[in-house]
Amino acid sequence: MSENTEPLALDGDSPELARVEAQMAMLAANIRASTRSTAAVIDPTLEPFGLALLRVLARRGETHAGVVADVLAVDRSMISRQTKLLCTLGLVTTRVDPLDGRARVLALTALAEEKLAEVRRNHTALVHRRLSRWTPAELDQFAMLLERLNEPD
Repeated sequence: MSENTEPLALDGDSPELARVEAQMAMLAANIRASTRSTAAVIDPTLEPFGLALLRVLARRGETHAGVVADVLAVDRSMISRQTKLLCTLGLVTTRVDPLDGRARVLALTALAEEKLAEVRRNHTALVHRRLSRWTPAELDQFAMLLERLNEPD
């Protein structure tokens, strides 16, 4: 098979483009399924959005609810509802911001940190298992292509 190094003219009928689109759709479906199962590992009643909120707090530490809403690009009422559920599950604590009595500050509990560490270990092991037979050159090329795909337009 000869390798064409010219950029693809996107006409919508390209078999290469159709193959990429099909694989991206499969990847997206796998990510959604993985997110659902990861949330269930933390708590069987935890929804994927709750997991996203926990991950924001894990990355940022103690954070204003409004900042979490901005990061997740959702209305603050969604954060408020989800926070109540997460507090009930013992995964998040809230307190009033002493500098702004109207604002709430969210933080992970020790239980949430433990559960997130567990799912991170499981995820890392899965990725390592999936990629363990790839050569360093293949991994490098894959990373480069993902970086390119994720560049802003």
